[in-house]
Amino acid sequence: MTGSAVDTAALTEIRAREPGRIAAAWDERTLRPLLPADGRLLLVAADHPARAALGVGADPMAMASRTDLLARLTTALERPGVDGVLGTPDVLDDLLLLGALEGRVVIGSMNRGGLQGSAWELDDRFTGYTAREIRDRGLDGGKMLTRIALEDVGTVATLEACARAVGELASHGRMAMVEPFWSLVEAGRVRNLLDADSVIRAVQVASGLGPSSAHTWLKLPVVDDLARVMDATTLPTLLLGGDPHEAPGQAQATWAGALELPGVRGLVLGRALLYPPDGDVAAAVDAAAELVHGGAA
Repeated sequence: MTGSAVDTAALTEIRAREPGRIAAAWDERTLRPLLPADGRLLLVAADHPARAALGVGADPMAMASRTDLLARLTTALERPGVDGVLGTPDVLDDLLLLGALEGRVVIGSMNRGGLQGSAWELDDRFTGYTAREIRDRGLDGGKMLTRIALEDVGTVATLEACARAVGELASHGRMAMVEPFWSLVEAGRVRNLLDADSVIRAVQVASGLGPSSAHTWLKLPVVDDLARVMDATTLPTLLLGGDPHEAPGQAQATWAGALELPGVRGLVLGRALLYPPDGDVAAAVDAAAELVHGGAA
């Protein structure tokens, strides 16, 4: 991949000797408006590791190296047209100390307790950011995964926790990014249903979470008949990226069409940008930025 090496030993030294530098750096960080002039966002997602979801393609441990992940993230965040990043506190604190979050939109990942493959996966506890910490550190919002499986009792605890988080974020004037899926449990594993009807059901449940929807956004997959999905909500929506090993031209054509739909405000791309098939992170990011922002990037 392209990009500069990251001195993770220096980050560990700061954490060991001067942990107070992290809070101070959040207080001093240069902020920006949530939306740029064109009203669209391109965010890079990096909250997969905290849920033990380390695989990319055929490599189940692709995201295991923090040095490599940070190098890929800093490369992505340096590119024009990238608005910001979504991550857990450990990753965002590292990026903060590296100076990569200046003037960037930052979304904190809130519920990472539903570990991939666990017996309690759908009882997705809030083990990351709190709404108060998001406010105090000057983050722009919080993201919550909201998987709905009617046969799993863990779903109701997750729905209640997400509703509470939506309300708390709204009270602080921060975005609540809700990522809903209608899901099934098959042979002990969770499978998200990606047909339009299932996504619409999930959208309707997610839209009604919390005492206020004033700051609620959705993060949705790109599925067939996406126009009908988008007709199910008035909430601003960011679309999530697909398979990082999908043919680049095919992925870009899919995203380009989806970005023209009413209500779609941009993309949240993780492994599709950070681990492209050819390893060229900068080129993958530039292509996505051109789709989202066009000449404005």
